[in-house]
Amino acid sequence: MTAAWPVTDGVFSLGDLDVELGGTIQDAQLAWQAHGTLNEARDNVIVYPCSYTATHDDLAWLIGPDGVLDPTEWFIIVPDMFSNGFSSSPSNTDDYPAAVTMADNVRAQYRLLTEFFGVTRVAASYGFSMGAGQAYHWAALFPEFVERAIVVCGSSRTSIHNRVFLSGLLRILEAAPEHLGGGRFSAEPVAALKAFGHVYAGWGLSQDFYRERLFETALGAPDLETFLRTDWEEAFGENHAANLYAAAVTWQEADISRGAVYEGDLAAALAGIQARVLLMPSETDLYFRVADNEAELEHLRHGKLAVIPSIWGHRAGSPAGIPDDLEFMTRHVREWLAS
Repeated sequence: MTAAWPVTDGVFSLGDLDVELGGTIQDAQLAWQAHGTLNEARDNVIVYPCSYTATHDDLAWLIGPDGVLDPTEWFIIVPDMFSNGFSSSPSNTDDYPAAVTMADNVRAQYRLLTEFFGVTRVAASYGFSMGAGQAYHWAALFPEFVERAIVVCGSSRTSIHNRVFLSGLLRILEAAPEHLGGGRFSAEPVAALKAFGHVYAGWGLSQDFYRERLFETALGAPDLETFLRTDWEEAFGENHAANLYAAAVTWQEADISRGAVYEGDLAAALAGIQARVLLMPSETDLYFRVADNEAELEHLRHGKLAVIPSIWGHRAGSPAGIPDDLEFMTRHVREWLAS
């Protein structure tokens, strides 16, 4: 279906890009898609970074005149995260660095917006999950450039418990016979990717989701075994293991306070954000807990917490096919953008 608003896409060449934890992305490429029309002042921009494994095509469902983000009012730029297979990734780039951080992604995205589009100000950074972490980094790294940040099921720094989950995923991939070391593989590790998907299935949705058997009643799976195979095994099996590994490292290393300015002082980094920040956790998310956002809120100059009342766990923050969660999120996001 052709969109009723302008949609463009492209690839922005960054040259050899040095990353903050060491190494260089050779001839770095940043893929992107844009929805809507950039106004004359070049300040009606929403930057909408990608979540784990997602590409700009995967995120487009949320954009529309009646959607969460309205392309008839805003110019919405969706940059593809490094390691998602569209932008520079281990699957398409030799000697990909051991760790590419969210800050590396956001600094590259800033170049896209300013050098290619000539953007003068970002009306909002918006993101879900790893995209939410990048939205937070936008507000922290460019405090005078970003008016609002909308953080959906995400955090300013990956919590210790979240890092333990990610460590488990990385160890699964490293245990594969095909693993050569450093997140590189001689061939796709089929059995390891299957295990990866099963572990993820237990975290991406809540205990309440499974207790209520929503995989059957809401998603139409005939049984749990089928749901795990079609929605998790097969979905992760379509990804390159090296990309999954690299993106998990990016997630694990997320921290808006890293660097010379704040030297790990998260409270100071949060207090340095000038943007108005809307925090939207799911009340049953197992990765990004409400308590983590509550702890951040007390340090933000202009912050609000709107908890998504959902049993869909982390998935509540990307509520395609979940009408109540989608209505809640659309209402709160549009109110924040209008304020």
